[in-house]
Amino acid sequence: MLSDEKVTIGFRQAQQSDIGYLLQLRKASMGEHLIAAGLDLSDQQHLERVNEFFADSTIILMNNEPIGLIKIAVLANKLHIRQLQIIPIHQGKGIGGKVLALIKRKAKELKLPITLNVLLANPVISLYLRHGFVVTGQNEVEYQMRWLQ
Repeated sequence: MLSDEKVTIGFRQAQQSDIGYLLQLRKASMGEHLIAAGLDLSDQQHLERVNEFFADSTIILMNNEPIGLIKIAVLANKLHIRQLQIIPIHQGKGIGGKVLALIKRKAKELKLPITLNVLLANPVISLYLRHGFVVTGQNEVEYQMRWLQ
């Protein structure tokens, strides 16, 4: 969990100048999980994923310093978390839970469910399960999950 020291979590829209940071973040936070799933991606493939749906990209800030990324699609029938990445040094401190709580609040306001996909070998699934997401399906590399109000 976050310590009692003054920690401020914030957000800002990603800019083109963030691409280098987002590439490093993706490789640091996802690299080993992708390899475990049999997906050893090149830098170009990582970059393509960073750029995919870039308009949905929001930088997660802690005390005004970038520590992660959330990509959310607001669709007619659901909110879909495309990506949630926290730099490894800040994982396990409750930040992902705080971000999910905010997304759940928004979903309640919009009266929409939340969906996401998570790699089978990624231990972050425990975070999603703790926050009320359920597995609705799976393929050879990932689970499909859903949260209902």
